[in-house]
Parts: sequence; C-alpha cells; structure tokens
Amino acid sequence: MEKRIALEKRGRTDDQITELILDNCRSTYIDGLTDEFTALETLSLINVGLVSLKNFPKLSNLRKLELSDNRISNGLNHLTKSSKLTHLNLSGNRIADFEELRPLKDLENLECLDLFNNQVTLTENYRDKMFTLIPSLSHLDGFDKDFSEVVSDEDEDVAEEAEEEDSCDEDSDVSLAFLYNDRCADDEVDEEWKCALERDLYNPPSSSSDSECEACEEDDEDDQSISDGGEEQDKKEQDEVKEKDSEGTTDKAEASSKTTAATDATDKDATAATKEHESEEARGKKRKLEDADTDG
Repeated sequence: MEKRIALEKRGRTDDQITELILDNCRSTYIDGLTDEFTALETLSLINVGLVSLKNFPKLSNLRKLELSDNRISNGLNHLTKSSKLTHLNLSGNRIADFEELRPLKDLENLECLDLFNNQVTLTENYRDKMFTLIPSLSHLDGFDKDFSEVVSDEDEDVAEEAEEEDSCDEDSDVSLAFLYNDRCADDEVDEEWKCALERDLYNPPSSSSDSECEACEEDDEDDQSISDGGEEQDKKEQDEVKEKDSEGTTDKAEASSKTTAATDATDKDATAATKEHESEEARGKKRKLEDADTDG
C-alpha cells in the first residue's frame, strides 16, 4: 500500500492530495497513510483485503470513504477521528454484530451509509435501529427512510447526459424536418421547371419565332447565293486560265514551225552553195585538163 500511495502522489506533497484511489493494492492493514494528508477529501480502498482499520489516520477534511469488498469485521472506532465524513461505504464486508456499528454514532455529519451484503443487515429492525443510532443519516444501503432510492452523483451524471442526448435528438429532428421541407420545396421547383420545359416542347412557336425562322432562312438563301456566285466566278477564272494556256501552246507551236522552216531554208541554201562550189571546181579542173591537152 505504501508503494501505491507514493505512486499516486505523483510528486506532490501529502498536504496537496485531495483524492487518493488505492483500489486493489492488496494489504491487510493500513500502511503509509498518515495524518499529514490534511487536504484529502476522497479515499478509496476497494478490494484491498483489509481485515482491520487499525492505524487509520486522522483525516480532518475527509468526506467520502470507500471500504467495500474487504474483510473488515470490527475497528470502526478508528473512523471517528475523521469528523467531516458524510459518505461511508462498508458493503461486502464481514460485519455481523450490531454492536460493532455503534462507534458510527459519533460521526455527526454522516449522511449516507452502505452496509449491503453484511450479515448485520439481517438483524431484526436493522434499518430502524440504524436511523435511530445515527440521527444525521438520510440514506442507508441506497434508500432513505421511506425506501426511496438515492440518486448518486454517477446517476445524476448519467441523467444529465441522457437529457443532453434527448435535446440533441430533438435538434436533429428539427434539422431533419427542415431539410425535408427544403427538399420538398426543391422538388416543387423542379416540377415547375419540367412543366415549363414540356410547354416549350409541345406548344407551337409564336409569330416572333416564325419571323426569326424566316429571317434565318433568308440568311441561308443569301449565303447560298453568295456561295453559288463564288463558284461561278471560280469556274470562269479557271476557263480563262485554260484558254490562256491553250493560246500559249498554239503560239509555241507556230514559233516552233517557223523555226523549223527557217532552219530548213538555211540548210537548202547551204546545200545549193556547196553544189555550186563543187561545180566551179569541176569546171576549173576540166579547163586545166583541156589546157594540158592543148599544150601537148
């Protein structure tokens, strides 16, 4: 127990500790707990294995003490030094004799006492005796004098959480309703839009639409005329190019014919001149031969 106390202190001094939880630390007696824990208000020693409360210190500010599930059968007088004690849990112990409970009458501020699962609870007129023994007592074993169940701090916390959840559920319901209504409104808008679209699809177009269509058709005809005119102009230009090409070809043929004729004439003149030259040479040779014969 002493080691567990040192661990739970976590570097704090004894007079700085207000709550000490030593459950299941296993010890048969009080060890390491002293009067120096002057600020201690809550002490829990559940299922430790305590047989006696010998050496239980004076804890001047202690208000809540948990001693359930131990093997305590006597020695409750050691608790009377903690005069501010208001809640004491001794359930699950071995207290069998009512006389062992008499020292608790000195706890003038004790309000809640739990002795459940102790043999002493089987004593005749047990509840009446306890409320008589401890005048300040308001709840015994979880119930008041009229057997109304006490609401613990944990139960209050649970109840508060339940109320918060209910509040959240209501808010959620409101939010869901708002979303549903909003969605319904959107559906109505979509339905109106569909109806308008169907009217546009199935109803005949207005006169303004007719005039717009006629204007569109006229524009198309103008575009077609321009296109046809452009095609005729292109065809005409192509024909002119072909004619020019034909004329050029004809001129070339005529020039070629003229060149050939001129060449032929030149060749004829050259041939005639050659023949004449040859005739002259022949005549010259003949004269020379005649002259030779004459000389002989």
